[in-house]
This record gives sequence, C-alpha cells and structure tokens, in this order.
Amino acid sequence: MRWLPYFIAAGVAAPWLVVHLTGQDVGNTLVAVLSGVAILGAAFLLSWACEVAEEDVPQALAVSVLALVAVLPEYAVDATFAWKAATDPESAGYAIANMTGGNRLMLGFGWTLVCVLNWAKFRRDRVVLQRDMGAEITILLLSTLYALVPVWRGSLTLFDTAVYVTLYLLYLVAAARGEEHESEPVGPAAVLAHQSTMVRRAGVLLLLLFGAGVIVLSAEPFAEALVHTGKEFGVDEFVLVQWVAPVASEAPEVVVATLMVWRGASQTGLRALVSSSVNQWTLLVGTLALVVSLASHGVASLPLDRRQSDEMLLTAAQCLFGIAVIADLRLQLWQAGLLGGLFLIQPLMPNSHHLIAMGYLVLFVLLVVFDKRTRLGIGESVRTFWSMLTNSPRPKEPDEPEGAQSGLEG
Repeated sequence: MRWLPYFIAAGVAAPWLVVHLTGQDVGNTLVAVLSGVAILGAAFLLSWACEVAEEDVPQALAVSVLALVAVLPEYAVDATFAWKAATDPESAGYAIANMTGGNRLMLGFGWTLVCVLNWAKFRRDRVVLQRDMGAEITILLLSTLYALVPVWRGSLTLFDTAVYVTLYLLYLVAAARGEEHESEPVGPAAVLAHQSTMVRRAGVLLLLLFGAGVIVLSAEPFAEALVHTGKEFGVDEFVLVQWVAPVASEAPEVVVATLMVWRGASQTGLRALVSSSVNQWTLLVGTLALVVSLASHGVASLPLDRRQSDEMLLTAAQCLFGIAVIADLRLQLWQAGLLGGLFLIQPLMPNSHHLIAMGYLVLFVLLVVFDKRTRLGIGESVRTFWSMLTNSPRPKEPDEPEGAQSGLEG
C-alpha cells in the first residue's frame, strides 16, 4: 500500500502511452484528456523524485538541477507553443497563456491555500518565512518589474532572455550560498527516501527518466489537442490553454506544499511555491524567445498582441502585489484571503484584465509608499540577497538575540 501512489501516478500515464505508441486515432478531446492526465502523473513522479534526490545531492547542485526538473512539465508545454510560434503566430498567444495562467494559479490559489490550511490545522493566522527568503523576494521583484519592458515593447526578445537567465543564475548562486534547511520528504516521497541508499538512488533515477519521457511524448499532442478541442466546441482556446494546461503542471507542487503544511512545515510549503514562481518568472519566461529563435534558425522574437500584453501585465502586477504582501516575511490570513479573492474575480471579468492589473499596481505602490513594514521588508530582502550573493555575513539585527532565527513559527 505504501507504494500505491507511485503505481497510480505511473498507471494514469499508461493509456496515453498505449494510444501514442500504437498510433490510434481517438479524437482531439480524448487525446487532450489522456495526454493531460499523463503529464499530471509524470509531474507527480518528478516532484517526488526531486524531494528524495535532496537526500543525496549536494545543496548547490540540488538548487540548480532540481529546480530545472521541477519546472519541466510546464516548460515542456510552453516550449511546444513557443516552437510552433516560429511558423504559426497564433501559437505565440498560447505560450503566453500557459505561462501567465501557471503563474497566477500558483500565487492566487497556491499561496492562499497554504495560509488557509495553516489556520485550519493549527489555528495560526499567519505563515512566517525564513530570513534568507530575501533571495527569492528580490529576484521575483526584479523579474516582475522587468516584465513591464516586454509588455511596453510588445514582444519578448533574446535581450529579455539574457536578462531573465542572468537573474536566474544570480538566484542559483545566492540560493547555493544561503542557509541550509533540513527538509524531510513528505507523503509518497518519504517512502522512497527511507529505503537503502542503492534503492533510493535507483528509484530516483527511474522516476526522473520515466517522468521526463512521458512529458516529452505528451507535451506536443496535449498542446495541439487542447487547441483543437477548444475550436471544436466553440470554447476560447486561449482560456483553455491558460487554465487547463497549468492545472496538470502545477498540481504536484501545490499538493506537496499542502502536505508540508499538514505536517507543520507551513513556512517550507510556502517557500516551495514562492521558489516555483521565481523559476517561472526567470527560466520559463526567459527562454521563450530563445525557443522561437531556435525554431526560426535565426534571431527572432515572440510577439505580444494587446490581449497577450494585458495578460502578462496582469500576471506581473499580481506578483508585485504578492511580493509587497510577503515583504515583511509574513503572510497573514486576511492577506491570503485578499490574494485569493482578487484571483477569483479574474475569470469573472475576462474583458477587464487591464483594469484589474492597474488595481494591483495601485495596491503595490500604496503599500510600498505608505506601509513602513513593506518598505523596510523589501530593503532588508535586497540586503540579504546581496550578502548571500557576495557570501558575506548578514549583519545581526539590533534586537535579534544571539542564536535566534528569523522565520520560526510560534
């Protein structure tokens, strides 16, 4: 019974593998369902493998390699659309749809869920983060502020790729030099983690190979079938790609985070989701123009029309507001409720996303200008990030007792 989740996650991919490898024609809708479920199962396997691999991989390597593996499901779908955008301009919109939907789902739903579960389980009205979260907050702030540049320009270019990849590399350097935090695998990952070294390592390798293989075989058919299904049933394909595709790729990270909360590690669960947002806003967004250029066999850009620009602006604005909310390293229950509520009104007002984005930006500016805790929190995050980046000791706060650790939950 302990291994049942592994068999289920692998088993749900089996129908699609049979259909794909035998070349059966089952129709766009069934292809979308089967390949989407296969990606979901593979994403869970990759998520568990990443958790267990941290037992054997040095921290610096874990931060760089495992972060790439964690973003693979969403990246595969996004890269598929970006590759097709070289010859099909319509696919450029789908690439932006998938990216923006995943980011907004992670912040608006994931962050909120962690805080609500923390209150439901332990009656704590806040989740308190570690002090070295300054690296994530700073990079997230810089990457989302920079997102206003391609929105203004109307395209994602190779210059943007250089900026975003540089921010991602800076994040990796800072994270590798940060404090080491013991993380105990939870749920199914704990079953494999407690095996002998040989079994554990072989299991991780098998999960990585199988999960990555399923995603490679599923990403393109899933993307194409989702678009064709929308056209067949008269549903906006942009909306389908924006909200259906990210559910398959983001679900494992959200599930793992909720399991962490249920075991009392709320700050670790929230940190995992914030780190995922960093990966998406740097590595994922940054490589879209690169994929288009490779597909075009030359220098190319990913164009953004009015709708795509509005969607990217809304996603960046929502993220900026989220950063302002956790700048003081606390996410309070009422703040989580506000994040969730503002997220839920977005699909109810599909033609007002530009106005909603302006609302987020106004809230961000008001918090930065008038809330001292937000302003000081951002400044402290930047200083913490710089000390991690330069490997210099963090100055102790005047009121911080010897040996204290910021971010411990009471």
